[in-house]
Amino acid sequence: MLSDIFGQAIEAMRHNGRRTVITVVGMAWGIATVVLLLAYGAGFGQAFENIFAQFGTNMMGVFPGRTSEQAGGAKAGVVVRLTMDDVERIQETVPGILHVSPTVSKQVPVQNELHSYSWGVDGITPELQPIQKMDLSEGRLLTEADLVQRAHVTVIGSEAKTKLFSGIYALGQTIRLNGVPFEIVGVLKPKMQEGADSDINRGINVPLTTMTDLKDTKYLDGIWMDYKGDPKEVESALRKTLAASHGYRPSDRRAVFVANIMEQLAQFRIISLGLQALLLFIGALTLGIAGIGLMNIMLVSVQQRTREIGVEKALGARKRHILMQFLAEALVITGVGGVGGIVLAYVVAKSIGSITFYSAMASNADAGDIHLLVSPEIVVVATAILVIVGTISGMIPAIQASNLDPIEALRYE
Repeated sequence: MLSDIFGQAIEAMRHNGRRTVITVVGMAWGIATVVLLLAYGAGFGQAFENIFAQFGTNMMGVFPGRTSEQAGGAKAGVVVRLTMDDVERIQETVPGILHVSPTVSKQVPVQNELHSYSWGVDGITPELQPIQKMDLSEGRLLTEADLVQRAHVTVIGSEAKTKLFSGIYALGQTIRLNGVPFEIVGVLKPKMQEGADSDINRGINVPLTTMTDLKDTKYLDGIWMDYKGDPKEVESALRKTLAASHGYRPSDRRAVFVANIMEQLAQFRIISLGLQALLLFIGALTLGIAGIGLMNIMLVSVQQRTREIGVEKALGARKRHILMQFLAEALVITGVGGVGGIVLAYVVAKSIGSITFYSAMASNADAGDIHLLVSPEIVVVATAILVIVGTISGMIPAIQASNLDPIEALRYE
């Protein structure tokens, strides 16, 4: 039964070939638009994910501030100073913490035999390297042995290597930090960097214990950590822990500044979801226009085949048979157009490759550009919209055809 119905639909499409081709092209264009718009939205969201991922996402930093609320007998305005005790306390009391690393920073002269610059030097522990995803280009990272031995070794950023050594091999070379010699044991891969004034790739990292040769490390400039679990709960526990140890209110957000990377990423995810919803709406409207074209063509087909419908009804065809006949024709056109549109969308996405986004304002930022991502989920969503539009567009003419009076249909010229 169904094979006969679809056979009749295909035969009717062949009989009106030009009209069918135009309608199929319209449906293909509509579904391709939906897929490409959704792919753009997905690529936009992935670009933000890549930008944040290069530094680590489940990461949180805390930095000393000054109290803004009275607590107990202490007045507002007290400076909060972070120490190694806070590092241990965070590791032991804050749930979900995986790694914790204190940092101490100082701007010092960085020199070799040919060049001299004033850059920031960070005293760190090895735990900071996985927290901030410090990926090596060559050499090795800092180790616990470097920390214990107070080794005069350093891992430098890619731009620092270029400016200090140009094309010369950097590993094993010595640089002077505030006049103190350090051996380069590793060079980091470049990260996305906005503008020439950004110092992301000019980092000079030394063991925290060796940093005492450059600066007093009694008080820390910051503490970085990664964690598992809900970022809001971790931040709340972190604030309570530090407030209890330093005698200020947990609600005092100026006492310490917390950089909650996942909270920032969540805001961008909301923007991305809103954009994808808007693009889906626009794509659905575009496909709806194609659906209106299909409906008009099918209404013309019903009018042209009125006498044929009358003959079928006179020979015993029921309403559902007529309805299925025209609905099947509409769905076949929709299906052919849908397959063609999805193939077209894949070809266009592959041809375009990526759309300049973050790389327009940052170097080493190809991963931050928008890549058209035609995923199976997008194809499923687009197909669902296509089926709905095709069914509605085909149902109205099909109902009209099935409701024709057989006597009036036979009289139609």
